Amino acid sequence: MEHKRLTLFAGHYGSGKTNIAVNYALHLAELGKKVCIADLDIVNPYFRTKDSAEELSSAGVELISPRFANSNVDLPALPAESYRLVQDKSCFGIIDVGGDDRGALALGRFKGSILEENNYRMAMVVNCYRPLTSTVEDAIEVMREIEEACGIKFTCIVNNSNLGEETTPDTVLSSVDFVEELSRKTGLPVWLHTAEESVAKKLGELDAFPMKLQKKYFDLPHLQKA
Repeated sequence: MEHKRLTLFAGHYGSGKTNIAVNYALHLAELGKKVCIADLDIVNPYFRTKDSAEELSSAGVELISPRFANSNVDLPALPAESYRLVQDKSCFGIIDVGGDDRGALALGRFKGSILEENNYRMAMVVNCYRPLTSTVEDAIEVMREIEEACGIKFTCIVNNSNLGEETTPDTVLSSVDFVEELSRKTGLPVWLHTAEESVAKKLGELDAFPMKLQKKYFDLPHLQKA
């Protein structure tokens, strides 16, 4: 699998992009790469990736997040360190874009640098079991709103369709047709399918992309489409 220097994860609230971003950061660190992950969510100050700060640090991953993440201070500002993602070419940068189009506005300030370097992957994380992305048309609408807000086009799709603890292999397999239709209508390739480890082991129909993850992150290995 080719790893772009910058990987941007975006999607609707509840799509699971934060979990995917953290897991991908840990995977790159395990490969021996210098990794930095940034939270650009200035809409919701209760930043979930901040909860993973200790584990990310132990893995050698640098975390950049709003100063008041996980506090009761709602300050819509990004730390100056965020610019390291586009300035430090020696680092593999991962960006967890804030929820839907409002959160994507923050990404827009890096648009010029990202497009100029042209070494990025922007992934639309979708869960077809969420109400606001339960149809292909709705998912496309969310995609277009995010693209318009940040000025950067998506390059691929991540299928993170799940029902939480009630997820079964059939839950994941039943989402494949949805994601493939989304792929056909947008012209974007399906980069990854995701599933909790115990579920992924039973998915013989898809080729597993190995990723050793910590229990805290629900052991979400990524399943690459054959």
